[in-house]
Amino acid sequence: MTSPVDTRDRGFVDIATLAPGLKQDDSGLWFAGRQAGVSYPAHGNAACLAVEERSFWFRHRNRCIVSLVGRFSPGGVFFDIGGGNGYVANGLIEAGIACALIEPGIDGAVAARARGIDPVICARLEDAELPPASIAAAGMFDVLEHIEDEEAALRRVHGLLRPGGRLFITVPAYQFLFSVDDRIAGHFRRYTIASLTGALLESGFRVELASYMFAPLPPLVFLLRTLPTKLGLRRGIDPERDAAEHAPGGIAARLMDWLLRVELRRIRAGRSLPFGGSCLCVAVKA
Repeated sequence: MTSPVDTRDRGFVDIATLAPGLKQDDSGLWFAGRQAGVSYPAHGNAACLAVEERSFWFRHRNRCIVSLVGRFSPGGVFFDIGGGNGYVANGLIEAGIACALIEPGIDGAVAARARGIDPVICARLEDAELPPASIAAAGMFDVLEHIEDEEAALRRVHGLLRPGGRLFITVPAYQFLFSVDDRIAGHFRRYTIASLTGALLESGFRVELASYMFAPLPPLVFLLRTLPTKLGLRRGIDPERDAAEHAPGGIAARLMDWLLRVELRRIRAGRSLPFGGSCLCVAVKA
């Protein structure tokens, strides 16, 4: 007899057995009996979907994540919590890592299913009714900043992980960079390595790796987002502007690619960066 999460068939997950409260519809998505809102804009997943495939930011973040998940082998199915459109999960699957995805937004869940992610659970983590100690590894990639009670969220994930299970996490860095973009995105805060590792330790984790990434970005974020926000010049969403920020051209694109390639080599070697636009941590259930 196989367990609900069986690694022998490339990490097959029997959702019906693992979480019998979930129900599958004709599209293949799994739904919880209770659906609740989250601190994320209704257009958020669609906006990300429009830029993901050509964005240096999404591309570099994926490479860093895939590198670390591969290095700290999950030993079972990887659960991408708040996985959006499935861009990260798809990258992990292409690297040979079996993934399940949990995403409360229906647009994101549908897009992830269209990318071939299976299973996709359309629910908040707390509504999915997964049993304790049932997950080998989990990721929260730019998710924690959307949750007001970060300690409760981290303790919930801690309870779901098996002994020795790992949590991989990314968050935006530096509260002084907080801008209207953060507010529109539904962020409650930005982090430092110290504040993120402190939250993980308080929630029962032991931090194995902590680093900044996107080292070139803090000055750019300050000049293009934070300062205009403080001056009242940046007030809302501009899809063309946001797309241009994610996919610069010419010399700027080549320089950014070169700088991020250097950064990726450091992260792959297990070396931490002292500053950057995002924080990246790997933590183990203590």
